Amino acid sequence: MTAVVPTLKSSEIVYPSADGKPVAETYDHLYAILSTLEVLKQYLAGQRATVLANQFLYYAEGFPKLRTAPDVMVIYDVEPGGRDNYKIWLEGEVPKIVFEITSSSTQSEDKVRKKDLYESLEVQEYWLFDPKGQWIPEKLRGYRLWEDSYQLITDSRSEVLQLRLEVEGKLIVFYREDNGEKLLLPDELASALEAERQRAEAERQRAEAERQRAEAERQRAEAESQRAAELESLLARYRDQFGQLPDGNS
Repeated sequence: MTAVVPTLKSSEIVYPSADGKPVAETYDHLYAILSTLEVLKQYLAGQRATVLANQFLYYAEGFPKLRTAPDVMVIYDVEPGGRDNYKIWLEGEVPKIVFEITSSSTQSEDKVRKKDLYESLEVQEYWLFDPKGQWIPEKLRGYRLWEDSYQLITDSRSEVLQLRLEVEGKLIVFYREDNGEKLLLPDELASALEAERQRAEAERQRAEAERQRAEAERQRAEAESQRAAELESLLARYRDQFGQLPDGNS
């Protein structure tokens, strides 16, 4: 008698969206992840692209254990918005750029296993950011795919994003290549919005003061016109009663 080994259909395979592990090792690492996520989401708003953070990237259909969880990944030519996880074979696109906010406990995996994996998946750029500077002295290090292998990026430019990357404290900051403007971090954006609100309010108050001044000027001019009309009327009555006005010098 031949034993029958049951097999799962593809639709029955479970691809988990969480593993119960913490998002990041420290507050600095978590803040760097969230800041990078929000800045890039704002930058790519309106484009056919999505930015995901700390979500499983499945790269082999039928093998749910073959997965990784990039800290931040950008995928182009897909529908915008979040996902519980990302399956390459369903979306049809590999992430173009991945950021790993690396730490002492993840550095070995980040610089070897994950680097080799992203290289094999043909992720165009791979950036490692060490916010505490524990093992990357310059804190930020990038690799760009050239033919079949990663080459060190020496100019701090992301060709994928068309942005220049710099380190500011414990965060990655991004500058547009077309106009040099900095992409504002969430707290900077909030401060800029508040400054703009205050500027708009000051402009409103200035416009209101100008309107009140113009209204006062209009009322003054109207009063002057009315007074002139009254004097003209009085002068006309005087002429009717007395004829020629007397010479003021006589």
